[in-house]
Amino acid sequence: MSSVPDTGRRQPAPRPSFAHLIRLSDDTGLFEHARHAIVRREHGYCTDDVARGLVVTSREPEPAEEVLRLAERYLAFLTHAQDVGGAFHNRLGHDRRWTDEAGLGDWWGRALWGLGTAAARSPAAWIREEALVAFSRGANRRSPAPHTMAFAGLGAVEVLRRHPAHAAAAALLTDAATTIGGPGSDPRWPWPQQGLTYASAALAEVVVAASQLRHGGPSLDDGLRMLAWLREVQLRDGRLSVVPAGGWQRGAARLRHDQQPIEVAAFADACATAAEVTGDPGWEAGIRQAVGWFLGENDSGTRMWDPATGGAYDGLTTHGPNANQGAESTLALISTLQHARRWS
Repeated sequence: MSSVPDTGRRQPAPRPSFAHLIRLSDDTGLFEHARHAIVRREHGYCTDDVARGLVVTSREPEPAEEVLRLAERYLAFLTHAQDVGGAFHNRLGHDRRWTDEAGLGDWWGRALWGLGTAAARSPAAWIREEALVAFSRGANRRSPAPHTMAFAGLGAVEVLRRHPAHAAAAALLTDAATTIGGPGSDPRWPWPQQGLTYASAALAEVVVAASQLRHGGPSLDDGLRMLAWLREVQLRDGRLSVVPAGGWQRGAARLRHDQQPIEVAAFADACATAAEVTGDPGWEAGIRQAVGWFLGENDSGTRMWDPATGGAYDGLTTHGPNANQGAESTLALISTLQHARRWS
């Protein structure tokens, strides 16, 4: 299935900068929040963001020494967060005490995504080996939530590309695709759920990848149909206009704000996977539109990152950018620009 024609404008993509990520990190992990560009230590750390940090640091093909050290730190955090049964704590206070019980929420799925990416892509053998151990411990657990399973499935995809015979990763990917489900028959809403919430493109990406990596898995056309529709409903005058934080329920009015960088990054990830799987250059246009969103090709015509700090703004509101530069938004910017380096 071909993607929608590219109608966006062109701006050169900056190189991914890890400056703000370094600013938000200490010897324990990655702080979740910032006021403008200044870290807010009182809010502590979360496994969700540390896992995403491990994804982007592991994706760097020739990381600088300081980026490799970040990857080691994030991996150590995740192994500390994991219990003996493979579940993960999510929230650690600045006092280095967990404030929750280990569980299988989205943070479990993202932890497996980070560990799987490190196990497959890190240039450091000691990181790959330890990450694979921790991934394998967590890969035997399951969640009933489609998004959680999608994030875990992305980790399984990474492991299977390097270790095709990894049985736990193969079973996890199969179960992730099954939990997500396939597109419905109504062309006006070919989505497995009755609403779009957050990081929606990750669900389509897992279906696309599973069609290639699992014998008897879902149809490639199913995943591409989901992703093509998602792109169609998120384009406005050739610009990316992603579903906001409040989501969008079938049959309800579609709101335009508060748009989140995580949604843009998930879309870029999925388009990159579709481009790689199909060889269709039309999907590269989706990556360019995701980059364009950060550069100002969005509903407000406003740049969504700060070149002085390397951080991304936390959301696009009715009044323009939320100027805070937290971990999630900055990681989304880095992830998107990593794809631009290859595909744009």
